[in-house]
Amino acid sequence: QQRRAVAEAERQQKAVEASKAQLFATAGDPVIGNPKGDVTLVQFFDYRCGYCRSMVPGLRNLVGKDKGLRMVMKEFPVLGPDSVVAARAALAAEKQGRFTDFHLALMGSKELDEVAIKGVAGRLGLDVDRLVADMNSESVERTLQANAQLAGELGITGTPSFVIGGKLIPGAVEIAQLESLIAAQRQTTN
Repeated sequence: QQRRAVAEAERQQKAVEASKAQLFATAGDPVIGNPKGDVTLVQFFDYRCGYCRSMVPGLRNLVGKDKGLRMVMKEFPVLGPDSVVAARAALAAEKQGRFTDFHLALMGSKELDEVAIKGVAGRLGLDVDRLVADMNSESVERTLQANAQLAGELGITGTPSFVIGGKLIPGAVEIAQLESLIAAQRQTTN
């Protein structure tokens, strides 16, 4: 069992290395924090995931404190139809330059069906008609398919999952652990 775990960790690390461009530099991926940051943290998440939701305050604080952190957000809706609707809406909000506000609002929303999401968009001042049209766009569909394929290649089966440097961290983690990984990554690249 230990050998299998080590082999899987090595396979995942190789997959991360082979997928660096898709992970860290896919045009159109929403970014929170410094778009030109010196360290990139990638998060695969689902709006219905309780662990993802519980990490929001800590991640928000981390991004606020670390002015060199670039956080790439990978929509990975695995928890049912409402997850897919929410992911589509968030990617559509990105097209209006409002991903971060919309993301935080959805993470705090009890309801994630299309009616509730339109309400959130309206309250935030987004163009709701444009949002709905963009939700069904080809580019949003391509992004969701690419994220699902990438997650499969990396062996990600649940949310949240993080990637920093060449390391995949599955599951909810302490913010302090992410801070130390960010610091280590910063030392390796500088």
